[in-house]
Amino acid sequence: MTGARLKIDSITLARFMPMHLLLGADGCAQSVGPTLAQVLQDKARLGTPFEEMFEVRSPGGAVTVHEVLERAGHRFRLWTRTERRCGLRGHGQSLPWDGRILLNLTFVDPVGAVRDHGLTDADFAATDMATEVLFLAEATSAVTRELKGLNLRLEGARIAAEEEAMTDPLTGLRNRRAVDLILDRLCAARSNFGLMHMDLDHFKAVNDTLGHAAGDFVLERVGRILRDQLRSEDCAARIGGDEFVLIVAGRSEAATLKAIANRIIARVGEPMEFAGHAIRVSASIGIVRSANCPSAEAAQVSAAADRALYAAKHAGRGRAVLAD
Repeated sequence: MTGARLKIDSITLARFMPMHLLLGADGCAQSVGPTLAQVLQDKARLGTPFEEMFEVRSPGGAVTVHEVLERAGHRFRLWTRTERRCGLRGHGQSLPWDGRILLNLTFVDPVGAVRDHGLTDADFAATDMATEVLFLAEATSAVTRELKGLNLRLEGARIAAEEEAMTDPLTGLRNRRAVDLILDRLCAARSNFGLMHMDLDHFKAVNDTLGHAAGDFVLERVGRILRDQLRSEDCAARIGGDEFVLIVAGRSEAATLKAIANRIIARVGEPMEFAGHAIRVSASIGIVRSANCPSAEAAQVSAAADRALYAAKHAGRGRAVLAD
């Protein structure tokens, strides 16, 4: 009916417009939607002037709700004057029959509002497009979490594969591939290090008399000794059979390297017991210092360590020889 007044009580307004704000002709709050009340917190008290609840961002220069409607043509953007500020946009209309003003607001960033104020889809009108945005945001978040988890699993598998490719399966030490990579890097950088090439004496006799299980036991025992005698930044590797390579990072003093080698020789020479049998092996070690070959490549350094190892065996075994 033309000219008829539309009478809507606050309960109906809250149901269909949970973000509404009904202001009196004086610009003070008479009804606040339940969702808007959560956002405004203590600013949502009835009788509070519009300008105490909101800072107008658009239209520029407006402060009161009357200025907003005069300048904005019913559309505007606001910031709440709360501790946790929230951006809002909306439209409004003065009711012609009594001068009151009805504003219907929505969030500029619905996802952020849901996060900051603990809102759910029940806090929005069924027709509010914000619910669609929230659904899409949740779906996107779920996909992102799944992709992140997949990437982490793939990265973990890659790291595990690389670790396995550079590890000796019997002793858990590094293998020849790892030694080659480390030596190439150290030589390219002209780093300070010591290299030891170690071979077990009398190991073949253990395999021949007690079998390969006994030989594996000895190799595992030697692997533990090497880990105990070196630091985490050093490298201990089994490069094949009963041959081992040790890289001491950042140290090339002759006395230091000889001391490490002699401790290892002493530990390896201690009696071992396997299946009721006493096993005795010894270790011969050839040592080379990076300081003695400042312009050498990895292959030359390794060859120098091999020659020093041969000299140790030729000198009677169970000893360390430092290459000049």
